[in-house]
This record gives sequence, C-alpha cells and structure tokens, in this order.
Amino acid sequence: MIFDELREIQRQFGYVPADQLKSLAQKIDVPLYRLHGVASFYPHFRLTPPPIADVRVCQDMSCHLRGAGDLRTGLDEVCQNSGNPGVQISAVSCLGRCNEAPAVVINEHIYTKMSQDQIESMIGKALAGIALPEPASQNQRVQCASDPYGEGERYQVLKRLVESRDWAAAFATLRASGLRGLGGAGFPTESKWQLVRQAPGSEKYIVCNADESEPGTIKDRFIMTHLPHLVLEGMILASVLTGARHGILYIRHEYEEQERILHAEMERCREANLLGPSILGTELAFELEIFVSPGGYICGEESAMLEAIEGKRAEPRNKPPFPVQEGLWNKPTVINNVETFSNVPLILFRGVDWYKAQGHGGAAGLKFIGVSGDVARPGVYEVPMGTPVSDLIFKYGGGVLNGKKLKAFAPSGPSSGYLPASMADVRLDFKALADAGSMLGSGALVVCADDRCMLDMALNATQFYRNESCGKCVPCRVGSQKLVEMLTGWTQGNSSPTDLPLLDELSDALRLTSICGLGQVVPAPIASVLRHFREEVDSHLLRRHCPSGVCSCNKTPGEPFTAMLRRA
Repeated sequence: MIFDELREIQRQFGYVPADQLKSLAQKIDVPLYRLHGVASFYPHFRLTPPPIADVRVCQDMSCHLRGAGDLRTGLDEVCQNSGNPGVQISAVSCLGRCNEAPAVVINEHIYTKMSQDQIESMIGKALAGIALPEPASQNQRVQCASDPYGEGERYQVLKRLVESRDWAAAFATLRASGLRGLGGAGFPTESKWQLVRQAPGSEKYIVCNADESEPGTIKDRFIMTHLPHLVLEGMILASVLTGARHGILYIRHEYEEQERILHAEMERCREANLLGPSILGTELAFELEIFVSPGGYICGEESAMLEAIEGKRAEPRNKPPFPVQEGLWNKPTVINNVETFSNVPLILFRGVDWYKAQGHGGAAGLKFIGVSGDVARPGVYEVPMGTPVSDLIFKYGGGVLNGKKLKAFAPSGPSSGYLPASMADVRLDFKALADAGSMLGSGALVVCADDRCMLDMALNATQFYRNESCGKCVPCRVGSQKLVEMLTGWTQGNSSPTDLPLLDELSDALRLTSICGLGQVVPAPIASVLRHFREEVDSHLLRRHCPSGVCSCNKTPGEPFTAMLRRA
C-alpha cells in the first residue's frame, strides 16, 4: 500500500512533496520518518520537483561499450551551452535494454539506440510541452523450443497434476532433472520446494523474482514477453506442490510492457479457474499478484526483495534464517526467478530424459542467454546448456562488432568477472564456468572487442556496484567507494606502491564481511582483470600508459610508478 500511495502522489505532482508525504503518513498511520526513509531509498521516487526535460543515460557495461559515455558528454556540453535550467542530464543504472544499447530515459520514457540529435529533438519537445512518443512495443511473440505446448492447449501439466494428486512423482521428476535456480545462485529447485512443503504452518508464499537488474541481464524480460504462460504455470505448480496459497511476482518498474502481458495472462488464468480460491473447482487455491519494484539493483537480492514487498527499505536480512524458513512476513517462502519457474512445466510435460538430452557435454536442458556488448547481433538466444561461449559470440551473435577481434567476455555480467578470448570455448555450464574461475550466474554474456581497456571495464563494473549498494553494511558502503577511487586513480595515472596490497586487503574484507552477495562480488571485476590481463594493468601502473588509448593516464604527466617504487 505504501508504494501504491507514493506512486499516485508522484503521478499527480511529478514528485512527492513534503506536505503530501506528511499527509500520507497520517493517513496510513506510519511514522513520517519511516515513510521518508522508504521514499528516499528508492530511485523511482523523487522528493524534489523534476526538471522539464529529465534525461538519464544508462552508464553500465553494455551501454558503456556502445557509446553511452560519449553520448552523455555530448549532451552535457549542449546542456551547459544552452544554459536552460529546465534540462538535466545525468546517469542511470542499467535499464534492462542491453541488447538495444545505448539506452536513455527521457521523462520516464525509455528509448534505445538513439543518436544525440534524436535526444536533443526529444528535449526540445519536452521543453515545448509536447508529449513524448511512446517507445516501440516488442510484443511480437516468438516461438521457443522450451514451450512444450506450441500452439496447443496450455496449462496441461497443472491440469494433470491437480487430477492425479501425485505430488511425489512431480517432486521425483524435478529432483531427477537436476533443475537448479537459473537466476544466479544455482540452488536445487526440488530441494527448495521440499523444504517449504515440509515447513510447519499453513501460511506459505511463492515469490517470483523478475527484478533482473544486473548489467547484461535481459533474458527474463524475453521470457515474460514470449512465454508468460510458462512462468505463471510454474508458480501455480509451486503453490500446489508446497501448499502455498499466495504468490507475488516481483517485477522491475522499467518492464511496463511485460507487466501488461502478465496481467493479461493472469486474467485468462482466472477465467479458466487456474487461479483463485478454487483451482479447477478443487479445494486448492492460489492468489497471485504483481508487485512493481520501486527500483534498485539490491532488490534482486532475495531477502532485500522481501523487505521491499513488506513496504520497507530494500536492505538485506542477515542469514540464517533463510526464506524457506522465514521469508515473506516471516513465513516459509519459495523464491525462484522467471526462468526457473518457466522450466518446471517443460520438465514435467516432456520428462527427464528429454530434458537431459537437450544439453551438451553432460549438461541438461535449454538455457536463455542474453548476449550484448561488442557483438554484431545482440539479443536473447535459447541454446542447449553446455554450448561453448564461442558459439554464442560467433554463431548466434554474428561475431565481434565491426570485424574486430575478441579480447574478453563476461559470462554473466559484472559479477562473473572477465575471461580472456583464449577461454572462449568454455561451456555454458555451472561446473565448467566454476572451474574457469567464473560462473553461469544470470545468463548475461557481455562481449569486449580487442580495442577495449579492461581496467576501464573493471572500473565501470565497480562503479555500478558502488552506485547500487544499499549502504546497510560498512564493508560494502565504504569498501566499494574506496575501490572505485583506487581504480579511478589508476586510469588517471595516479597510483601508489601500496595500492596492490591494499586492494587485496580490501577485497578480502568485502568478500568476508559484506552482508549480501552485492558486497561480496564487488572485487570480482578487478580480480579477474588482474588475473587475466595483468600486463594491461601494469602498463597503467608502471608506465602510466593505457595500451588501448581509452584512459586519461596517457595524458597525465607525473613521476613514473617505478620511480616511486625505488624511492619507497
């Protein structure tokens, strides 16, 4: 209720005025300090009037690789030269449009692949009071190999299970399939659902995490667009198998089109008695609602997401207890991501043998992968689990952009770190990527061409984590900023002989003492660059020279690092 009320106020006024916040606090009987703490935490809410033309350029990974930095610099210059106080140019974290980079928000409308001239035209319209055009819709359905129904009758698995009541067989099939969470953590799905089923009490919840906010991660948006029925069927199956009667689909607010698609699919389910107080006329019940995120990457952390649903600041909880024990409203809760839920009907419909046969090299199933960055055909591809990364880049993605050579790739956005081109034959598989010192994660392959500076890419990823830290724990809040300052200094030609030992100490502190995964992966980008691209980093430190000509250290005079080492 808090977020609905805040959104309505912002819709009326363009922001949340102080007097309206005070009135709302009295209306819903929430202390003003707590309400202000919530409203000020989330980037979706404004506490001051917005400019007439509010332009925010995505600054993260894929957009960074596709010219967002130059785009923002050009817009800044135009804004400063115009002197118009009604225009504001700023940065924004990943908008989930990585395959269409660069992405920009203009007065809450998300546009992609726009030139500076086109954006300036939009700014002119906004200043003139002309309504901006709606972004183009992408609601043209694509047939996917992972849809077991094709053009046939949907929700057959649910209907069969409700009729047979063979819960044990369904659990056995999921266990035999080896299905693991496909949002990053990779926890066995059947084990999680069994823990909730066996938990005491009748009040339990099913939560779908559709908040994908990590740079490069776009697969869940694709699945919700083209396979919404599988996502909902997976959630309903989870409710039937665990005994949960309530569900929340938590979706990021930038996914307005996907929200509409899901609402329409939910209505079809209600009309067919697949949702509601009596599923298919039985005593089984499942009430499902969509919760629109008020923003923030931290909301993707499962316990922080639960805090947001409960109307609080999205700050991670200490663990244990885990959500399967005490989740939403302190009740046992299943939390899985979009792709995991969509796989459940597929496995139960086609069987374990079929599912395992879809993978390569011992891996099971199909996998949706978002491919972006320096690649000719960015997009979302459905491939066999175990597919070599090189196939995704060169076969599906059309090779490196503009005929350049491959230098590096991140298998799963910034949290996975960077691997060199020499490792491009690594397979998309939990174990194979773990053995390579990386991870499958959320399935976000970001490609870097041979003219990229890997220190610059590490800095960009670290800035993202710094910007998105919730600030609850000191190691993450302070450590991420310190790491950004250090790496920024390296790119500018400023470094100290104590930097590398300090970086090791700081990285250990972040990994060992941060409350949640965000703080723990902050050092991952620079650690991988130091491991695989050490000569490039040494060039910055020892010679104040960026081999790719990207960093400003090439233009920075000063004492060579080797001289400082001798003097030290």
